[in-house]
Amino acid sequence: MAAEGLQVTGLVAGWGDTVIVEDVSFDVPAGGRLAVLGRNGVGKTTLFSALTGIARRRSGSIILGETDLTRTRTFERALSGLGLVPQTRDIFRSLTVEENLLAGLKRRPRSALAEAYQLFPRLAERRSNQGEHLSGGEQQMLSIARAILGEPTCLLLDEPLEGLAPVICDQLMTALDALALSGRMTIVLIEQQIRRAIDFADWIIILERGRIVWSGEADELNASPETIERTLGVAAMH
Repeated sequence: MAAEGLQVTGLVAGWGDTVIVEDVSFDVPAGGRLAVLGRNGVGKTTLFSALTGIARRRSGSIILGETDLTRTRTFERALSGLGLVPQTRDIFRSLTVEENLLAGLKRRPRSALAEAYQLFPRLAERRSNQGEHLSGGEQQMLSIARAILGEPTCLLLDEPLEGLAPVICDQLMTALDALALSGRMTIVLIEQQIRRAIDFADWIIILERGRIVWSGEADELNASPETIERTLGVAAMH
């Protein structure tokens, strides 16, 4: 499958009667890389929940490729090509690595597992280990690998580097680079490691109180340390 663009227009969403995301619009072309940045609690995860149909959408539209996902249910969005790697990872802890991966195959043949093992050789070494016995980095690799086996045309990743050692972060970002370069999927990334996110992305949006306060090319943000400091805080750069 080939990557598809993601177009979000005027999205307003939240939980119950509380609006968290307000008038968010962005357009990622097929195969593009977008990073969603912002301090904690500004609505980044709620944005992803709205895109996947979990949070309540009040207005706005969500288009993946040529498919209007706006009023579809969560499982229909997944079938249409929208994949999610949640911040909580959500692996099956009592199942082995291989059993977890098999659960992500959907209707694909078992031989497709080779894709996951090629992307993350460490998982091949631990294919018989239960999820609960994996390190945090290995669990994240497993969560990403399981998601990509479903062949999403657009993959949402919610803070995939959280709490991981720098060497594991390097391995994960190398894998994400390979996925992006393959042309198989568009990638939208939420990440608190600002430098890694800027280096990875083509485009950036920065949220504050549920609204976009800055958007543009990653190179433009990289050249503006004052914007980074104003919108994200100095500490976010370390």
